[in-house]
Amino acid sequence: MKTRKILFGTAYYPEYMSCDRMDEDIRMMKAAGMNTVRIAESTWSTLEPRENVFDFTYIDEVLEKTQEAGINVIVGTPTYAVPPWLVRKDPEIMVETKKGRARYGHRQLFDLLNPTFRCRAENVIRHLVSYTAGYAHVIGFQIDNETKHYGNTGKYMQEAFRRYLREKFVTTERLNEAFGLAYWSNSIADWDDFPDIRGCVNGGLMAEFEKFRRTVAADYLAWQARIVSEYKRDDQFITHNLDFQWKKFGADIAQDGYSYGVQPDLNHYEAAKCLTIAGTDIYHPTQDELTGAETAFCGDIIRSLKDDNYLVLECQAQAFKYWTPYPGQLRLHAYSHLASGAQGIMYWNWHSIHSGYETYWKGLLSHDLGTNPTYEEACRIGQEWKKLGTALCKMKKNNRVVLVVDNHSLSALEWFPIDKDLTYNDVVRWMYDSLYEMNIECDVVDINALEPDRYDMIITPALYCITEEMLKKLDTFVKSGGVLVSSFKSFVADEYVRVYPDTQPHLLQECFGMSCNQYTEPGRTKLTGRQVRYIAELLNPDKNAGTERLAMYEHKYWGAYAGITRHEYGRGCAYYIGCYTDKDVLKEVYKKAAADAKISVPLFSWPVIMRSGVISSKAEGADRTLHYILHYSEEEREAPCPFTAARDILNGREYRSGDNIRLRDWDVLILEEL
Repeated sequence: MKTRKILFGTAYYPEYMSCDRMDEDIRMMKAAGMNTVRIAESTWSTLEPRENVFDFTYIDEVLEKTQEAGINVIVGTPTYAVPPWLVRKDPEIMVETKKGRARYGHRQLFDLLNPTFRCRAENVIRHLVSYTAGYAHVIGFQIDNETKHYGNTGKYMQEAFRRYLREKFVTTERLNEAFGLAYWSNSIADWDDFPDIRGCVNGGLMAEFEKFRRTVAADYLAWQARIVSEYKRDDQFITHNLDFQWKKFGADIAQDGYSYGVQPDLNHYEAAKCLTIAGTDIYHPTQDELTGAETAFCGDIIRSLKDDNYLVLECQAQAFKYWTPYPGQLRLHAYSHLASGAQGIMYWNWHSIHSGYETYWKGLLSHDLGTNPTYEEACRIGQEWKKLGTALCKMKKNNRVVLVVDNHSLSALEWFPIDKDLTYNDVVRWMYDSLYEMNIECDVVDINALEPDRYDMIITPALYCITEEMLKKLDTFVKSGGVLVSSFKSFVADEYVRVYPDTQPHLLQECFGMSCNQYTEPGRTKLTGRQVRYIAELLNPDKNAGTERLAMYEHKYWGAYAGITRHEYGRGCAYYIGCYTDKDVLKEVYKKAAADAKISVPLFSWPVIMRSGVISSKAEGADRTLHYILHYSEEEREAPCPFTAARDILNGREYRSGDNIRLRDWDVLILEEL
């Protein structure tokens, strides 16, 4: 996206409303400093009420009114919620999962390989994009919406998977050997004998199926992107709102959760390849539970996909009763996104709708459609961003730390859980959140995109599956001076989820200076006085290698083993954390590792968060270094100025080293180094 403007806006659905109030909506958006709306991604049945009969009346009205008002438009392809006539035409459009064929009603329940669906989806995409691409204020297109594979085990998916296996392995003997299919008589002698995948009990083969389904979903997005590319102008972007694993509490309903971890049903790294700018949806706890961790974690993933700025295509305004923001929190949310590298944010949605499944997922406007404190705070954000102009746009980061994530390990650990109460994403967030709270910024990168030489410190949460090629790269990274910090359940199995037949960690015993061939339920075990939970790997440090025992287990029987080790290897250093324990213990490890990597750790920590970056300015002929100071607390406090001299670009106040920065509740400062 070529513009240096911060996009600020909302998803806008006038077709959901029973009254015509578009002029008033546009007036209120302009008053809030908004410059962009996103439309159309949810309304296929409105745009095409009957097969090949199109009605773009509301599209015309939105485009006309926004053009007059100087508001940009992002057009979404409306394919993620299919119309009833399409299901009547071909009932097999509804996705088939392990639970059977889905019933019509909810969104995202279609078979994205069904040829009838593909035919009609292509038709509506071509009509809509060709119709809207010529408008100068249509700045880009969002393809589909929060795409995933939707648990697809239908005939088209299974047929495609069998073809994929046959092309990859060629012979059934190679297939059998790769996944150990001799177990329980699952091996096949003929490709025609390959069974229905829904009955599969082989974790490796099912992880391969999960990987394949993720690729199918990414290919589906690439297919849409190719169609859009036939019509879009060079200055129009293609994006998609990548979402995350949803953390749920209690009942299995959308209101009881938030964006939490690596998405199991789509590989973001694969999916982002077809996009010209990455986009995302980020939802998070607020009120007393607001930490900023979800905004940072999700933003770091999306920014790292293309090593560039990104768009937050959906974020919350009011939403549910426990998300209604305290005064100051909406502004803090907005600046937190910019601090991670976002180039703009879009609220979901503009006005609370009066009927339908999401009636009580409240928008920026409440059901009375008038002003309210949340809208008024959005006005403050918009006016500040309008005034600051390009001063905050396109901030870049050059992080020296990377946290590595892996969809394949996620799938494998669903089959072979660490513990019934500890998931892969729990480990990822444990290791990420500890960095975040210490103000150690990092990229979050898919294992397949990792370039070790770019970083000084690599962190691998539960990297269960890994190729020997990547293991050798990590070994070289440490030998050459890098710092590696790895958790339990790392380096266990190969790319087919076959456990390596030697003492763990495979190929890295010399690097870590320790070995392990047993693990246990911790029970009463402690580590540095803290309770160990979920798992304790029994680490055997190599006495001859000088491996440090940073922490030994406190237990009558397991006390002979280390829980955390440190080993100098070549010019670098490798840390291994063999158990799950309090974040305070992990943070002590990070302090040592950061010192080894010559990375400074700020004097203050959460709830005061610092996120930094550089903005290049051709006009000024020099880079500008910005530091966002984000205060996630209702308690006022002071934090020491960490810079020789800096100016808050929001209010002009200057600080010197030794000054205390006074922080109000849910406060934001943006310090520019002088």
